[in-house]
Amino acid sequence: MIGAVDIGGTKIAVGMVNDSGQVLSRKEMPTDGESYANGLAAIASMLRETARTTGVELTGIGIGSTGPVDPFSGRFGEVDFLPGWRGQNPGRDLARMFEVRVALENDADAAALAEAGWGAGKNKSRLVYVTVGTGIGGGLVFDGRLYRGVDGSHPELGHQVIDPSGPLCSCGYRGCWESLAAGPAMVAWLEANAPAEYPHRKDLTAKRICQLAQEDDPLAHQAVEREAHYMGLGLANLINLFAPDLIVLSGSVMKSAPLFLEGIRMVIRRGCRFVPFEKTEIALASLGEDTNLIGAARVWHDRFRPGDRNA
Repeated sequence: MIGAVDIGGTKIAVGMVNDSGQVLSRKEMPTDGESYANGLAAIASMLRETARTTGVELTGIGIGSTGPVDPFSGRFGEVDFLPGWRGQNPGRDLARMFEVRVALENDADAAALAEAGWGAGKNKSRLVYVTVGTGIGGGLVFDGRLYRGVDGSHPELGHQVIDPSGPLCSCGYRGCWESLAAGPAMVAWLEANAPAEYPHRKDLTAKRICQLAQEDDPLAHQAVEREAHYMGLGLANLINLFAPDLIVLSGSVMKSAPLFLEGIRMVIRRGCRFVPFEKTEIALASLGEDTNLIGAARVWHDRFRPGDRNA
């Protein structure tokens, strides 16, 4: 029984996950980004409470976290959303508190492992996981193994440059995939192109744009078409690079995936003529709202029970 911890910029979720990937109990609370001590104490309390509710003893703890983390030392890097957590080591600290082994990964890598092991990618050899929300992230799982870059680094799929004359990205480049196709990019484009009398400016979000498109708002339709185009370009690059069996799409923007999928596939058909793109399946994430918790548990299995990678 794995204690799963999902650390995000706005909330921390904790749950008990069995070895079939089922979440048996869970709790969550807002993230205190300024105080690591408070956050660690809250995680420990929720782990104890969810274990007690389920009536189990912890076998280990798996953590999936936003931002740059060192999966081998368990230490946090320069996590923008959690200034008080920079340089801290929840992997080491929770191992000491609970006397179990702890595994930590970036949350997108954790979700990729979950979908590969217990979700849409089960029995697939080559999987690319892409999450589209406030930003764009993802993970690569090849032959049951999480792909790591040099020094164990996490590949930044969202920072491939699509249009060097495009909008400025938080990374410092212009026209990164994230700056063109993440949720805020949809909002920024519509706001920049809407006439002064456009009636839907207030509280505009990517979700609201998708709703307006379904209501036949012409400008929202254009925003959706643009989103499908840029999503398709980024995915076409990934297909040309890796020729995967499966791409799994997740994240808040992909909750409106039916609006985008045909446009995405049109771009892929135009741009992937030299690889068997038609054999790359495009699927939606299958594990639901608990994907990140399930992913955190899968991180532990991947690290400490490698024989279970394809279980």
